[in-house]
Amino acid sequence: MNEAYENLLTRRSVRKYKSEQIKPEELDAVLKAGTYAPTAQGRQSPLIVAVQDAGDIARLSALNAEIMGTKSDPFYGAPTVVVVFAEAGNRNGVQDASLVLGNMMNAAHAIGLGSCWINRAHETFELPEGRELLKKWGVEGDWIGVGNCILGYADGDAPAPAKRRDGYVKIVR
Repeated sequence: MNEAYENLLTRRSVRKYKSEQIKPEELDAVLKAGTYAPTAQGRQSPLIVAVQDAGDIARLSALNAEIMGTKSDPFYGAPTVVVVFAEAGNRNGVQDASLVLGNMMNAAHAIGLGSCWINRAHETFELPEGRELLKKWGVEGDWIGVGNCILGYADGDAPAPAKRRDGYVKIVR
């Protein structure tokens, strides 16, 4: 089987990370893969913000946990959080940003990193505290948070894949 195809079948969401920061070249590779995701009309509309500042990650984690109604770390100790935004008003923005997130997670797996999509980016960046982070990061314009891609070195083995459910696919001929 083709290695790229095998990577698609073996990627799993990682929910426990080592504290060690990923290498700059690994981050660059994941981000580059994100920029090659298909986008409507080839517009390359999403915005990708990679966050490795521990203080900013702690703030993002706290906001995300508050929205979720928990005290636990929704980023599972990952040392890198990549937030992907869609242009407000872009009818294809969420789909474009979602493809970026998928490309980055698949690229992370292909180079030996763990990853997981973490929700609540939309709610986080609607809050005044989230908008303050955007301002701090130099992000201008009207953006909607779509998802957080956490990255790091997995601490332990990835979970086994769940059995694919019956009826997942229908073929109409």
